[in-house]
Amino acid sequence: MYPILLFLHSLFRWMVLASLLLSIFVAYQGYSGKKPFTTAANSIRHWTATIAHIQLTLGVTLYFQSPIVKLAVSASGNGWYHDQPLFFRYIHAVMMIIAVIVITIGSAKAKRMETDQLKYQTMLRWFVAALVILLIAIPWPFSPLVARPYFRFL
Repeated sequence: MYPILLFLHSLFRWMVLASLLLSIFVAYQGYSGKKPFTTAANSIRHWTATIAHIQLTLGVTLYFQSPIVKLAVSASGNGWYHDQPLFFRYIHAVMMIIAVIVITIGSAKAKRMETDQLKYQTMLRWFVAALVILLIAIPWPFSPLVARPYFRFL
């Protein structure tokens, strides 16, 4: 089960990033061009939040299956000697939960705004904030804390 979860979590990472970048692009174009908030823009907003929630569900499930987190829990009385357990048990998990919360709030607020400009502006602000948090918390191959490949295969 763990390898399948890891593969899906790796796959959805790119889907979250792509949908978030698309949402930001659409929001920027709509806001700067003073365009009407279309059903396509609304669908992109909605699907970005949905994909982020699926990724969070996969991540939480993976969190409780991960041997790295299990190692960190069993070694928690011995102090922290490795960056990997610290990163995945605390930093990655907490920051990703915060990022999904930011996406959710931004999506909900944008949906409820009264004018099209406010919808685009709200989407843009909240989704850019979420993107920054995500980019910091992803275990990139060049990360000094923990390096992971761009894509994990089965």
